Amino acid sequence: MPIKILMVCLGNICRSPLAEGILASKLPANTFIVTSAGTGSWHVGHSPDKRSIDIAKKNKLDISNQKGRHFTKNDFAEFDYIYVMDQSNYKDVLALSHNTEESNKVQMILNELFPNENVDVPDPYYGSANGFEMVYKMLDDACTIIANKLIEKHI
Repeated sequence: MPIKILMVCLGNICRSPLAEGILASKLPANTFIVTSAGTGSWHVGHSPDKRSIDIAKKNKLDISNQKGRHFTKNDFAEFDYIYVMDQSNYKDVLALSHNTEESNKVQMILNELFPNENVDVPDPYYGSANGFEMVYKMLDDACTIIANKLIEKHI
């Protein structure tokens, strides 16, 4: 049975689609499934933001076929690991958990780079194009660490 990882941001069109694409590219697809969701539901069914698609493409990843979806309490049963992009997402996701086992699945993604500092991945939606480059670099660095840990633990 594959190990399932969920990346979560607010709208599921900027940060979490990038994190999904980046982490999936670093893991063997026959052992791991990576997907993403948003704590907000207004982009359900939408493709990622063009700027996320463009920065992914610049880094040889194709995330254009992803579709936004809403995080639900059922995701706790479905996924083994849940990585959130910021403290607001963290609170929103934890509010849907029923027990310690579920809440223990939820981690701030940048804690991989800055342990226990709870640093947010900035939302690049209202910023300039270089904000997407900065977010890509942060997520790429964090996902490299996550991939190494997952491969070591599960393979």
